[in-house]
Amino acid sequence: MPRWSYLAVDPQGKERRGAIDAASLPAAREQLATRRWHVLRLDEEAGKASAVVKPGSISLPSRKPKLRAKQLALFTRQFSSLMMVSPLEEALRTISRQTEKPKARAILMNVHQGVVEGLPLAEALRREPESFPPIYRAMIAAGESSGSLPQIAERLADMLEKQAAAKAKIVAALAYPIILSLMAIGVVTLLMISVVPRVVEQFDNAARQLPFLTRAVIGISQFMSAYWWVLGVVIALALLGFLRALTVPTFKYRFDAFLLRLPFIGRLIRDVHAASLARTLATMIDARLPLVDGLKLSSRTVSNAVQRKALEQITEKVRGGTSLSTALREAGTFPPLLVYLASSGESAGRLGDMLERAADYLEREFAQFTAAAMALLEPLIIIVMGVIVALIILAILLPILQLQDLTGL
Repeated sequence: MPRWSYLAVDPQGKERRGAIDAASLPAAREQLATRRWHVLRLDEEAGKASAVVKPGSISLPSRKPKLRAKQLALFTRQFSSLMMVSPLEEALRTISRQTEKPKARAILMNVHQGVVEGLPLAEALRREPESFPPIYRAMIAAGESSGSLPQIAERLADMLEKQAAAKAKIVAALAYPIILSLMAIGVVTLLMISVVPRVVEQFDNAARQLPFLTRAVIGISQFMSAYWWVLGVVIALALLGFLRALTVPTFKYRFDAFLLRLPFIGRLIRDVHAASLARTLATMIDARLPLVDGLKLSSRTVSNAVQRKALEQITEKVRGGTSLSTALREAGTFPPLLVYLASSGESAGRLGDMLERAADYLEREFAQFTAAAMALLEPLIIIVMGVIVALIILAILLPILQLQDLTGL
C-alpha cells in the first residue's frame, strides 16, 4: 500500500507533519479530513509502498521486534523525567533519537510519529502492542485524561524497574545451579561413553562373573555408546510433546496446579505472582483506575493458569460488590499476607499503600527464600554428582580388586 507524506494544519492552527498509508490520494485526503485537518501538501513517498507478494511465492511471517523489559523500564524512566521539563512530542523525539538499539529506535519513532499525527499517547502506543501491554496503555490513558501523565509515568517506571529487578534476581539465582547441573550431566555422559568402554575391555576375558555394579555400569555405558542418538531423539520429542501439551488448556491447568502443590516451587510461584499483582494493582489504584479494570488487566499477565482463573473469578466477585480481601481469601491461591494487608487497606481507606507494602514484603521474602534454597541446592548438586562419579569409579575398581578371583588364579 502506498505511503503519503503530508503537511496539514489542525483545528487549533498547529502545523502537523507525518505520513499515512492509503490506497490512493483521495483516500489519504479523506483520512486527514476525518481528523478535521486542512491539508497543505500531500505527496507519495518513493519506495515506501508495502511489499506485494507475487503469485506462487512463499512469504514467511517475520517476528515483529519488541522492547525488552529493561528497555521499556528505561524508556518509561526517561519519559517521566523529560515530561517534567518538555512537551510530550519533544520528549518522545529526544528519547527516540538517543536510543542506541536500531529496533528499539524504530519502535519509539513509530510512537512519536503517531503523536505527531495528532493521536493521544495511549493510542500511539497501540501501534506497538507487543512492546506496550494493555496495562501500560491503560495507565498512560488515565494519566492523559487526569492531567497527571508525568506522575503516572514515574509510577510506571518505578513498577517496571522493580519488576525487572525481581526477574533479574530469579535469573541470577537459577543460572549457577542450571550451569552446574548441565556440567555434571556432561561429565557423567563423557565418562560413560568414552572412559568406561575402554576400561572394561580389560575384563572381557574374566573367568568369573563381574560384580553386579560393574555389569550395570557396563550395560548402561554400552547402551549410551550405541544408542546415544536415540536418547537425544527421545529427549527432544519428549520436550516438544510437553511444550505442545502446554498449549492445551486442560493439560496446562493440571500442570500449573501440580506446580502450585510442590513444597518449594509452589510457594515461589505463588509469591512471585502475588507480588506482581499487588504492585500492579497499587500502581493502577494510584492512577485512579477502577479496581475491576486493574484486576481484569492483571489477570492477562499471570502465566499460571490456576491463578489466572482465580483472578478472573475474583474480578467477577469484585464487580458484584464483594471486597477485594474477601475475594482473595475465597480464591485460596494467594498468600495470607496479601489477604491481610488488602483487608487492612480497605478498612483504612489506603488500599494502594497496603498493596504496595505487600508487594515489597513478598519480594523481599522471595529473595531471601530463593537465596537460601539456591545455597542448599548447589552443594546438593555437587553431592549427587560426586556419588554418581564415585559409583562409576567403584564399578571399575571392584573387578581390579578381585582380579585374582576373576582370572581363576
